Amino acid sequence: MRLPLWGFMILTGIKCESARTCPLDHVTEQGEAGLFGGRPRCRTLMMERRMGEPHSLPLLLLVVGAVLLGPLVSTLDVPLDLPQPPTITHQSPKDYIIDPRENIVIHCEAKGKPHPSFSWTRNGTHFDLEQHPNVHMRAHSGTLVVDISRERAEHYEGAYQCTARNKHGTAVSNDIMVRQPIEFIILRVFLKGSPLWSKEKIKPIVIQEGVSLVLPCRPPAGFPPPIVFWMDNNFQRLPQSNRVSQSLNGDLYFSNVLHEDSRSDYICYARFPHTQTIQQKQPIAVKVLNLDAINETMEAFYNDTDLFSEEPVDERKPTFLIPSGPSRSKMVLRGQVLEMECIAEGLPTPDISWAKVSGELPTMRASFLHHQKILRIVNVSEADAGNYRCTARNRLGSVHHTIQVTVKAAPYWISGAPRNLVLAPGENGVLMCRASGTPKPGIQWAMNGVPIEYAPKDPSRKVEDDTIIFTDVQTGSSAVYQCNVSNQHGYLLANAFVNVLSEPPRVLTPANKVYQVIKNHRALLECTYFGSPIPKITWFKESRSGTLDAETHKEHDNGTLEIRVAQPRNSGKYTCVARNSLGIYENHVHLEVKEPTRILRQPEYRVVQRGRSVVFECKVKHDPSLTPTMTWLKDNGELPDDERFVVDADSLTIGDVTESDAGVYTCIMNTTLDHDSASAELTVVERPEPPTDLELTDHKKRSVQLTWIPGDEHNSPIQKFVIQYEDSLHHHRGHWHNLTEVPGTKTTAHLKLSPYVHYNFRVLAINSMGVSRPSFPSKMYKTEPSAPDENPTDVHGFGTEHDNLVISWKPLSGLQANGPGLHYRVMWRQKMMDSEWIVATVANNSKFVVSRTPTFVPYELKVQAVNDYGAAPEPAVAYGHSGEDLPVAAPESVQAYVLNSTLAEIHWEPVTQKLIRGYLKGYKVYYWRERSLHKHNPHHTEKQILTFSGNHSKGKLPGLHPFSLYSFNVRVFNGKGEGPPSRNQQFETPEGVPGAPSSLTVTNPNLDSLSLEWNPPRDQNGLLTGYTLKYHPVNNSNELGPEEELALAANETSVTLLNLKYSTRYKFYLNAKTRKGPGPAVTQEAVTIVDEAVASRQVDIATQGWFIGLMCAIALLILILLIICFIQRNKGGKYPVKEKEDAHTDPEFQPMKDEDCTFGEYSDNEDHKPLKGSRTPSSGTVKRDDSDDSLVDYGEGGDGQFNEDGSFIGQYSGKSVSRDTAAAAEGHESSEAPSPINAMNSLNSFV
Repeated sequence: MRLPLWGFMILTGIKCESARTCPLDHVTEQGEAGLFGGRPRCRTLMMERRMGEPHSLPLLLLVVGAVLLGPLVSTLDVPLDLPQPPTITHQSPKDYIIDPRENIVIHCEAKGKPHPSFSWTRNGTHFDLEQHPNVHMRAHSGTLVVDISRERAEHYEGAYQCTARNKHGTAVSNDIMVRQPIEFIILRVFLKGSPLWSKEKIKPIVIQEGVSLVLPCRPPAGFPPPIVFWMDNNFQRLPQSNRVSQSLNGDLYFSNVLHEDSRSDYICYARFPHTQTIQQKQPIAVKVLNLDAINETMEAFYNDTDLFSEEPVDERKPTFLIPSGPSRSKMVLRGQVLEMECIAEGLPTPDISWAKVSGELPTMRASFLHHQKILRIVNVSEADAGNYRCTARNRLGSVHHTIQVTVKAAPYWISGAPRNLVLAPGENGVLMCRASGTPKPGIQWAMNGVPIEYAPKDPSRKVEDDTIIFTDVQTGSSAVYQCNVSNQHGYLLANAFVNVLSEPPRVLTPANKVYQVIKNHRALLECTYFGSPIPKITWFKESRSGTLDAETHKEHDNGTLEIRVAQPRNSGKYTCVARNSLGIYENHVHLEVKEPTRILRQPEYRVVQRGRSVVFECKVKHDPSLTPTMTWLKDNGELPDDERFVVDADSLTIGDVTESDAGVYTCIMNTTLDHDSASAELTVVERPEPPTDLELTDHKKRSVQLTWIPGDEHNSPIQKFVIQYEDSLHHHRGHWHNLTEVPGTKTTAHLKLSPYVHYNFRVLAINSMGVSRPSFPSKMYKTEPSAPDENPTDVHGFGTEHDNLVISWKPLSGLQANGPGLHYRVMWRQKMMDSEWIVATVANNSKFVVSRTPTFVPYELKVQAVNDYGAAPEPAVAYGHSGEDLPVAAPESVQAYVLNSTLAEIHWEPVTQKLIRGYLKGYKVYYWRERSLHKHNPHHTEKQILTFSGNHSKGKLPGLHPFSLYSFNVRVFNGKGEGPPSRNQQFETPEGVPGAPSSLTVTNPNLDSLSLEWNPPRDQNGLLTGYTLKYHPVNNSNELGPEEELALAANETSVTLLNLKYSTRYKFYLNAKTRKGPGPAVTQEAVTIVDEAVASRQVDIATQGWFIGLMCAIALLILILLIICFIQRNKGGKYPVKEKEDAHTDPEFQPMKDEDCTFGEYSDNEDHKPLKGSRTPSSGTVKRDDSDDSLVDYGEGGDGQFNEDGSFIGQYSGKSVSRDTAAAAEGHESSEAPSPINAMNSLNSFV
């Protein structure tokens, strides 16, 4: 066993099968696999650390804590401006297959600070580039490029390993096996004279029908293995079935051969995926003969004796062709694909089934191939180990085979590959290399590519099997550690560096970065950080005063803030604060939550006729701050470059549609954050093209076969074909008739024909768009005349008079006549008389009248068709009656039964059929109201008729008037008319509830009373027993007040209601009563008279003319006053009256006190305040200010005073007036600025 770079085979107890099972392995720092072909994947080294642990912490506790906290700690990406050991970021796969058409490129990329240098080993020794002029290394990279155009590729086969180093450590790559594909090696041998496949001609195989057969393929070896398939000379795959199938090794198995398996071109092909080449084996010929054919063929060659026995191959129970024996074992690696096959022979063909002996098949990972003959399980796990049984079964028996599956495992990571470890001086940390496999793998550690045992000693480092524990690390302890895990099935290798740094925190996410996210989606705000010791990350929104809701926000270990379901309220500025013992750093980002893009109206499926236009709508709603882009696709490609396609803001219009426009159209609305799409299909349809090539075959006397070729259906399936004919013998040309229809899936019709017709046929096709043009007519087809095949239908016998019989029928058409000279033989006789048939001949008519018949007698009737070539078959007998006459008798035993006040039931004894003298139609009851039983009601003689169809013996008379006398009689009627009436009889209806009073009027309304007058009901329906009067007061909102009720005598027709409220609306209800109860009510409303004294007091003063005039005069006066005040204020001087007032003090003009409800003093600081309303005191005095040089504040009321020079001397203040004055003024105060309108309103308050 060879270990790259290490060379200490005795240090491991692992047996390696090849160099590829043990070398170091590594992948990118993001943990992406650098392996292909199903090899175990490798991850980056896992970093586990604990901050601030004391040096005395027990190592066991440190390891346990690292294991528990490991998933919570994320790998820190060390910025490239900081010192760090090398990290390999990209490398070639472990197995590198040379493509002779291209140069060999072995990748090895790494990063570090300072940038690492690169070197290579080949087969464990240093690879000197200077000695290989065809090999060079790319600048700033370790990638090797080998130019094989000038030298053969096999010279560069071998195991390559890349080393990246700087002053902080050394990282190593995988052991990369570079080799040529096996098929090229074989091809090279072939070019020297050895063929890939034997080229000798394969002898034909002659085999008896029913026996099993195996056609071998045995393709050349290749890596990866070739794909095998069987085809014929025309490169068509040979069909496979439950009987014929291909095995995993490529051989073709026949469970039993049939005669149809005979062919001369069974060819096995092998395709090599890596080189994309196909190799072909020599064709194999197979001839399958039955027993007689074998004996006849071979008799001449074997002295006239049979080659095989005279008995055919017997049916037999199944036996396995592969695998052999009752059981076998199979080993598979974890994660790979397990394929097991069982192919059996037998007659009849056996069926294969699979089962796991001790468990269930993994349904999600298991599948069956080649007609159940192969069981395939993907991503095998340890649980798939066990015994699997395949069973082959036919009707003669079954056979079993057991496959014992053992699952081994190449090494795989348990909790991920080790991760890089960044520590601050004095911190503790752990590197763990946890892996498993079957058998259990061995673990080896190295530092900077040197086995850990030979690495420089470090007191802060302790190796414990799969764990390296670091305690109290110091500056200068940085290094790259390699973990190699391997067993006989494979290996894992990972690089992980330990970087000892002392760095304050920094946030690598750009400042003020704006994140945009769609509403209800997850938002991730990044805070990529670095620092040593590891900083603690804290997030704030808007300010540091509040914390984030833990239910909606989640802070990840890598610094990312997750908002699980972003809402508009989550928009704003977020602050990420990174803090460690060396400092603090904060960064601001912004989140904008946008409305989602949604298609509100999707395009819909369209079926459009060719030549018309179609519109696909696509109305979209999106966030207004995002720029949308609408794109239309046809069949997932661009729209045709055609001016018929017009794209608008929310629609796509296609004009003059053609059949090539059919397809699926998709509208896609894209924004920078999201998109939405919807699709609809367009089907272009048209009426079908007419059928063509009509042909008549299978000519017979009464039938012919018509075939045709359908025309283009234009994307709308033909629903049916209509066959029409033209009879040029009986009709003018161009007169077409429908003969029959056939489904649209048929192109032939068997036509039944009539004699004595000259036929031309044509066919029309019908789809959902309509009817095609008719096809061209077929050739004429003539049928010979013959006797009629059928007799007239719809034969009836009836009378138009009481002594005749009319016989009618539906005549035959010209097509039914079957020949010339068509006439009818009419026959009749009385039914049940057993007399001779009376016969008459009728031509060119469809009825015959028999006279002097008895009234309404049953007859037997027959009508037979006859032409010059004979008569139709004996006609069926029809039945009819001679003419009817009026009934001669009336119903008897007529009685009336009164059920209630409005319903009576009439009974009678039916009239016998003989006296009816015709078809019984029913009975009619004539009834009329004679009079009301109330003495005041008039007589009624209006008659009513109620008809009861059919043979009835009773009927009900609804809708009768209560308390009335009725007369009635009953008559029978037939098709001719009514018979005589029965004797008139009478019945009385009982009392019922009365109708509503015929009128209700209000008379004599007064202040607190009114009178009601009414008339009795028109329909009293009995003897009235009284009236009931109810009434309610009704307020302005139509709500009813307390109900009052009065009972009135039957002879009363008026009443006076007293003690009512004046000026009140009342609602009245009046109904009459009989002994049966009260009837419906009549309603009325009325209002009592308004009190005139109160009404006079309520006259609105605002409607009086004198008041309106007064208000207008006061308003004009106030307007003049305000104009003068503003003029004086604008002059800026003092009022002239001020000097006179200073010289003549008047007691009436002394300042008034606040407590006397007088005005307050004028103040300059009130100049810019709103003017407040006030009232002038009753004494008419006002208070002067010390300075009256301007008028600043004034109210809406008061009597402003003028002296002889016209100056305004009154002042106004915001003080409130006395309670009495305010009451007189009705409280009209205002805080608005002074205006003529306000002044006028103020004066109005004094009135």
